[in-house]
Amino acid sequence: MSQGYTVAVVGATGAVGQKIIEKLVERSFPYSKLKLLASKRSAGKEVEVNGLTYTLEEATPASFEGVDIAFFSAGGSISKVLAKEAVSRGAIVVDNTSAFRMDKDTPLVVPEVNKQALHEHQGIIANPNCSTIQMVAALEPIRKEYGLNKVIVSTYQAVSGAGAAAIDELITQSEAIKEQNPNPAILPVKSAEKHYPIAGNVIPQIDVFEEDGFTFEEHKMMNETKKIMTLPNLSIAATCVRVPVVTGHSESVYIEIDNENVTVDELKQLLSNTKGITLQDAPEQQQYPMPYFATDKDDVFVGRIRKDPSNSKGFHMWIVSDNLLKGAALNSIQIAEALIEERILKEV
Repeated sequence: MSQGYTVAVVGATGAVGQKIIEKLVERSFPYSKLKLLASKRSAGKEVEVNGLTYTLEEATPASFEGVDIAFFSAGGSISKVLAKEAVSRGAIVVDNTSAFRMDKDTPLVVPEVNKQALHEHQGIIANPNCSTIQMVAALEPIRKEYGLNKVIVSTYQAVSGAGAAAIDELITQSEAIKEQNPNPAILPVKSAEKHYPIAGNVIPQIDVFEEDGFTFEEHKMMNETKKIMTLPNLSIAATCVRVPVVTGHSESVYIEIDNENVTVDELKQLLSNTKGITLQDAPEQQQYPMPYFATDKDDVFVGRIRKDPSNSKGFHMWIVSDNLLKGAALNSIQIAEALIEERILKEV
């Protein structure tokens, strides 16, 4: 590849970082140089990407000299230290953490929903929370066509959203469940005083609780949805739950639209014609979205669309997506692709 962008991936050894690298190759992103950045302890290790061998480098401010676009997925503390260092050296940063999501000067982008916000960037673009991404991707075509004034969402989130250690804990506990000695140490929050088993269990807590009884994860979903969809007065509430699934977040979503004459079939037709959405809604044939079948798939899957029996403007639906792909890595790549399409990223 003679011409292309110099791309850096921060957190290249993590689950999302690895998926970003996979998607760069799979989608033929126009890079000519790839810098894989990680922690000091991983520096020096070699990895193969698309038939070429790369040596992992420690992520430092100097790492971003000459970089055009940098994908960050190494945790908020790393982003807070290094993202602006990358920008000061000429890079555009796509950040996968919560470090800048609610910063008023940082666009929070799902390209299918608010690609125009990319033009307002000041060097950093935030990738939303995984649960938020799949929900707004499914709700945006409905909002555009019929309006949207209320959302109530309950999530069923996979353990991969809590990192590799949580995956390992689920697998270990699943094997030890007969002995009833789960020995939990990660979930619901690693730094919390108490931990609970996830194998054979459902934990109604993701992240720490705040004063109003909602968790930080729930506040993220509520605030990010308003920001992305430019609906500051949207009535929205979230309950976020961890379930014993490795990959793939599921959501039960209730919405209220502006028009009371809309039918279920009209919503199905609208979503089936929306790029990036796969409609799986044939209950008579037991066809509906499930995380098992959504894993490693790029689309957001929607099904079980029903009209609320007591509200002519209300609908219920079930939304599923791979949280490591559309919920993280894929959306990041789509942001970078949109930067090129919109001629925001300099031509090479």
